[in-house]
Amino acid sequence: MTAEQEKNRHTAEQLRLIDDDFLRLYFNDNKEGVEFILNTILERNDLKVIQSETQCEYRSLSERSITLDIFAEDLSGKKYNIEVQRADLGATAKRARFHSSMLDTKLLKKNEKFDMLAETYVIFITENDIHGHGLPLYHYDRRCRETNDYLNDEAHIIYVNGAYQDSSNSIGRLMYDFKCVCADEMYNQELAERFCYFKETEGGMGEMCKIVEERAKEYAKEQQIENIKRMLDSKKLSHTEIADFLNVSIKLVEEIANDNVA
Repeated sequence: MTAEQEKNRHTAEQLRLIDDDFLRLYFNDNKEGVEFILNTILERNDLKVIQSETQCEYRSLSERSITLDIFAEDLSGKKYNIEVQRADLGATAKRARFHSSMLDTKLLKKNEKFDMLAETYVIFITENDIHGHGLPLYHYDRRCRETNDYLNDEAHIIYVNGAYQDSSNSIGRLMYDFKCVCADEMYNQELAERFCYFKETEGGMGEMCKIVEERAKEYAKEQQIENIKRMLDSKKLSHTEIADFLNVSIKLVEEIANDNVA
């Protein structure tokens, strides 16, 4: 086995569907995979996805942007946002609220009636049971405190407990598969076949390594920016000295000093 093949295989052994980078690659141009997950989570077998995208950016009027892991639309016009979050802090209630509101901003054109808003689902798949009740799913819809009636605004938020792995339950089997590192051990054939391609073929592992390398570069840049910010905050060195010390351009240091780089 060559050094490149060994590197690819090591990367394949580390990644699972619960990993953001792998998820982006796995569900890119894979409507059938998204369709399978939605049918499982929503306990249906008739949902048909007509379009899906990964890593699509939404920007608010205040310029606060979000990047959706998966956006999908079904045959009836309902819209779905699926997010996979390993860190608990990435799946807070207010983040789910913001994702839901951002979906709404894209659903109406000028002068269209509010009744034309599509039904939406924001689905967070979390590695841990962040709500702490041991349930496979947590459904959140708006209700009236006084009467307990639903508002019926057709905006839904669902949390999927990634720690739930009861093999007698479809969610438990799905979450087990999300954490698998071997296609042969997966319950769902729909997921296993594509998973096998990325994990166990030369071409698939090559594609996967490119995604990992891209993320590594992004992380290195983020760390570089953080180091520059810390040194600027200390006010002990000039911009030129910081650039020389960190081996970066003076232009980058000045941009960060002027808050032009997030």
